[in-house]
Amino acid sequence: MRKTILLVDDERWVRTALKWTINKLNLPLQVVHECENGLEALDWIKQNNVDLIISDIRMPIMDGLSFVKELSHLKRKQEVIVISVHDEFHFVQQALRTGVTDYLLKPVEETELKACLEKWLEKLAKDLNIQTVDESLPSSTIERVLQYLEKTPLDQITLKDAAESVHMNPSYLSQLFKQQLNKKFVDYLTELRIEESKRLLLNTTLRMSEIAERVGYADLAYFSNNFKRITGCSPSEFRKSAI
Repeated sequence: MRKTILLVDDERWVRTALKWTINKLNLPLQVVHECENGLEALDWIKQNNVDLIISDIRMPIMDGLSFVKELSHLKRKQEVIVISVHDEFHFVQQALRTGVTDYLLKPVEETELKACLEKWLEKLAKDLNIQTVDESLPSSTIERVLQYLEKTPLDQITLKDAAESVHMNPSYLSQLFKQQLNKKFVDYLTELRIEESKRLLLNTTLRMSEIAERVGYADLAYFSNNFKRITGCSPSEFRKSAI
């Protein structure tokens, strides 16, 4: 679904150039309206919805800074990217303090515009994912974590990375994991590592240190102690008994 854009600039040729470039970028974006100044844009915004506003800072009647301040008084949150020239950066700083998403410098280069809009789209996608996780059932979150554990090499798994995979705080994920599976995340991960090490012990000729490293243990002694605690025998004894 395309995201909608409102262009606000007192120079028509600038708006035309921006619209042409945005269309050329082939991003899921569409310019749906243009305004010549902040006051005109404010009136339009009160009656219409738009995902993103790209506004010049220097404009007659109502400049970009005043426009952004007035926007903040509306109940609907609007994403804004401001445009300025190099010697107006103090205006940009003021705009950023009022909640502006990003800024571009004139003359607006195609590569800079593309990077800015792609960054905004990525932010939108991330925010949507976080919202989806917040609204989903805890069990579905755990299912996604289990899928992450299944597809990720054991030597690369950490609680922090698992939490990031579902956009969640690590400590909260740890609590949720215990509630849903009745075991700690670290204990579940240890079981996965021991099961994989048993498979490697039975089906390969890898050395103990190599197996330990493959399943996520940098220390061979720690691996051996964990293996014996869970299986009742050392890795070497397990391999010999199988033979």
